[in-house]
Amino acid sequence: MDRINELIKNASSVAVIGHVRPDGDCVGSCLALQNYLKDTNPDLRTDVFLGAFSDVFRFLKGADEIRSDFETKETYDLCISLDASDLERLGEGRQIFEAAKRTVCLDHHVTNPGFAQTNHVEPDTSSTSEVLFYLFDYDKISIAAAECLYVGIIHDTGVFKHSNTTQRTMQAGGMLIDKGINHSQIIDDTFYKKSYVQNQILGRALMESVVFLEKKCIFSVIKQKDMVFYGVNATDLDGIVDQLRITEGIEVAIFLYEMEAHVYKVSMRSNHTVDVSRVASYFGGGGHKKAAGCTITGSVYDVINNLSQQIVLQLPLESGS
Repeated sequence: MDRINELIKNASSVAVIGHVRPDGDCVGSCLALQNYLKDTNPDLRTDVFLGAFSDVFRFLKGADEIRSDFETKETYDLCISLDASDLERLGEGRQIFEAAKRTVCLDHHVTNPGFAQTNHVEPDTSSTSEVLFYLFDYDKISIAAAECLYVGIIHDTGVFKHSNTTQRTMQAGGMLIDKGINHSQIIDDTFYKKSYVQNQILGRALMESVVFLEKKCIFSVIKQKDMVFYGVNATDLDGIVDQLRITEGIEVAIFLYEMEAHVYKVSMRSNHTVDVSRVASYFGGGGHKKAAGCTITGSVYDVINNLSQQIVLQLPLESGS
């Protein structure tokens, strides 16, 4: 953190950016950093740039100040990328990143190649929010920043139940609770609570799910016409792949949604032996051993067939195929 603190100290403007389709860890870590920098460096101008994100995170301090005008002509002294596994994942934010005088990457994805001038990547850490927690001075973490960090940690660990949860993760969670946050309400409001249409689209995805590869894998797909029919967007689909994953006997769960005609966003989860980050990387994506994603063009059959060819390389099948 000393090198990063030095860069911050020598900057008058900082842009904080996350990955496309920001999830809880992305939003939480970006807003946590913004709150922390404002508290510890009041003369520093800090702007957060993110694409559309779920309304459940709107209660976090600074959420109403998030900018989406990526076409800004401003050149920042420092740009800090959070939770993005590679340069492509920055989406429109890439232009802000590349225009900045200095760049920093803070992340936890094992597939991250280290694309900034200064990189701090911890692949064995549960989330970028946990990375930040241990980089911050604990005594200087406000309740607002603590809420942001807690949101990030619970969303990337599935409320401390995924295999990426460690003793250090639990310790971070406990110390954030000691800051006075309402942790139970944060969990209910951002992780478990669903709108009526979210429950409808989840039900549709579960009813039309299909098992394959000797019933060790399951997939479901939501097409553009389905999203229009139910009046949902991409953020309303959060959690579907995790529900598929807990189907009895399943090793790999796959959820697809159609971004545009024959272009599918793929989310994968594994339970035991399969490293889905290897599968995602093969198709230009990334992530973690048990949670990863990518984008693939083709028909649903093409997408599942191509994914299957990579999954079977790691998945022992009784037929041996």
